[in-house]
Amino acid sequence: MTLSEEATERLADIVARQPTKNGELQELWGMDSGSEVHQYLESALKEYYYRNENSLICATPEATELVGGSPDDNPAPRMTVSPLQGTIVEGLAGPDEEPMSVVATLQAVRAAGEDPEVDDVRSALRSLADMGVVETVQKTVPTFRLAVAREDLDLDVRDE
Repeated sequence: MTLSEEATERLADIVARQPTKNGELQELWGMDSGSEVHQYLESALKEYYYRNENSLICATPEATELVGGSPDDNPAPRMTVSPLQGTIVEGLAGPDEEPMSVVATLQAVRAAGEDPEVDDVRSALRSLADMGVVETVQKTVPTFRLAVAREDLDLDVRDE
């Protein structure tokens, strides 16, 4: 997706200020409401941001690279994930490996001692993709692998 100059500048604002709130971006961008910020994010920058566990706006690793940064310039924010998401990150193929289907991921999670439903694994993978931790590789069916090296992730697994 090609971004306009304005969208690229606003994405750079998010990268520089993350995690941030609608109100901060509203003031910075001269918008009338937090709702207007949300609408802009969803229409122009949907692929490049996510909301963390506190609903704060964060840039994906791809967004940081897109605006000329590197992971070293702006290390990935510490993210809190569910126990299932933590198990998925541990068992999922790395960035340079062959991606795994939802079923293969389910099998890896079950091999690690958990027994979730396939829909729960699918949902967890989508959430991890929204955070920029996992990338979706479209084949006949969607497959997944880590978007960044496992050792570059800083995750806290929350108690449930």
